[in-house]
Amino acid sequence: MKFSCDKAVLCEAVNNVLPAVSTKSTLIALEGILMNCRQNALSLTGYNLELGITKEIPVSSREEGSVILNASLLSSIINKMPAGEVDISSDEKNLTVIHCSEVEFTILGMDAEEYPDMPVISGEREFSISHHLLKNMISQTLFAVAQTDQNPVHTGSLFDIKDGVLNLVSVDGYRLALRKEKINVEENFKFVVPGRTLGEIVKLLSRLGLDEEEQITLSVSNKHISFRAGGYVVISRLLEGDFLDYNNAIPKESQTNVTIDTKLFLESINRASIIINERAKSPIRCTFEGDGVKLFCETTLGKINDAIPADITGPEVKIGFNNRYMADALKASECTRVALEINGPISPMKVVPIDDDSFLFLVLPVRLKN
Repeated sequence: MKFSCDKAVLCEAVNNVLPAVSTKSTLIALEGILMNCRQNALSLTGYNLELGITKEIPVSSREEGSVILNASLLSSIINKMPAGEVDISSDEKNLTVIHCSEVEFTILGMDAEEYPDMPVISGEREFSISHHLLKNMISQTLFAVAQTDQNPVHTGSLFDIKDGVLNLVSVDGYRLALRKEKINVEENFKFVVPGRTLGEIVKLLSRLGLDEEEQITLSVSNKHISFRAGGYVVISRLLEGDFLDYNNAIPKESQTNVTIDTKLFLESINRASIIINERAKSPIRCTFEGDGVKLFCETTLGKINDAIPADITGPEVKIGFNNRYMADALKASECTRVALEINGPISPMKVVPIDDDSFLFLVLPVRLKN
């Protein structure tokens, strides 16, 4: 294999496939990036058996071929090369020379035959959505994905497509995040994508800097999904299992309704969080009454009383909640003001937008001791 290409183009591709590479694996090939040179195009692949990322870039090819190079080593070399054309050649023993300007590295690669095949997804369900919209939907729900595998299916987000609406749902047992948008899909179907995959999608889309209306195409099979955008293909396994029936988990009624300034409420929670840590845990106690919200918290580090204005209708209610869970929901709302719907001190608190139904966050309360 022999080719040359622009250092900046190669560097970007290597860095963007790197997150899919195994940092430690019993299969050493998975700790590398597969480089495959064919017809003036170089494809780079990172794969860890659960998540794979590929990218094809233009090169000047003098000899076709393929090799696996240690990902960490390759990334360090390419990132520290001077600007300009990079020449890479690999012989039949996988001895690879990387040359740029006056700099030349020689490293030992591996036979490309040792790299496992990535899943092929074709002829399955496929739809496209604005990459900007999908990134926003993931960002507003990813915080509620379960971090433990007590129920493995909840370590991912549910994509529930129903009647032309994409419902994206995350749940971890203490909170729920729902984001919905209309999409041009007639069929009803659902699948669960691992949270790690969605996190990498958000990071990749952020780095690519695509035009706002550029589309990302999703292809879904029974066990895998692929995302295609900006010349990259991200392939991931899907999670299996029974996802929470989120529609039944959402309270249908509320007795007390609150409209509140998101920033003021978040600032008040952050002040209370000063006296909360792993050793000094306590819920924040909120009293919704009259024309404002009173917040109180007490731990071994101290106590805080605070109050902020709000528009409240309905009976007075006192409710306790985890400071981080409520703060995450407020941040994810991305709204200046939000509505809180409360159906008593032991019912989940709903955080919803004022003008539409594009998102809904549930935060389970903490039972307060009298």
